[in-house]
Amino acid sequence: MLPLTLEDVSFAAGGRTIIDRVSCEFTPGPRTVILGPNGAGKSVLMRLCHGLLTPTAGRIAWRGSRDERRPRAQAMVFQRPVMLRRAALGNVTYGLKLAGVPRTERDRRAREVLDAVGLSAIASRPARVLSGGEQQKLALARAWALTPEVLFLDEPTANLDPGATREVERIVDQIHASGTKIVMTTHNLAQARRLADEILFISAGRVADHAPVERFFAQPSTTEAAAFIKGELPWS
Repeated sequence: MLPLTLEDVSFAAGGRTIIDRVSCEFTPGPRTVILGPNGAGKSVLMRLCHGLLTPTAGRIAWRGSRDERRPRAQAMVFQRPVMLRRAALGNVTYGLKLAGVPRTERDRRAREVLDAVGLSAIASRPARVLSGGEQQKLALARAWALTPEVLFLDEPTANLDPGATREVERIVDQIHASGTKIVMTTHNLAQARRLADEILFISAGRVADHAPVERFFAQPSTTEAAAFIKGELPWS
């Protein structure tokens, strides 16, 4: 599937340009963290990449393909995941069913990922009564069970306490180590330092920097990026 290439991609809604002529490439391997002030377009950019939104202009292509209908080995976890009205285990097995995984394989794979994220003890508990941290871990397990080549994460720890945040970060590291490309948004600079291999920084809907994490924080290439790191860049 990779690289994922964006060429002069724009997206407008309500008379406002949210993403403005963005060109970039997501390659296999490095964990990419998308940074930017609130309102810069981080979540919209990720939804465009995932296919939930269609660009107003420009082109998005997976490994050079123009066929938007072909299957894509990718998944996305949102800031507030939606839990199905069934047990934690059922949330994972249902996703596998929709993906066409044989019935004989679903239960085994679902239990493996629930164990990996630390939820095996509550596999039979209704998903909607779980804590916020447990629901986010279940959402990650549900996505991981699909063995995606790319996993998009939209501020997955924004509503979590420090303990739950550490757990989610541990799981993200595990998923990356299993061979999945991570593309993630966050507003937390410390988290970006911990999890990123490279930073894609956007400001006012445009790419203002794209660099290895060490270089981005030590020597930002634009005044916008430098101001953001210092906490001086206003909301877009």
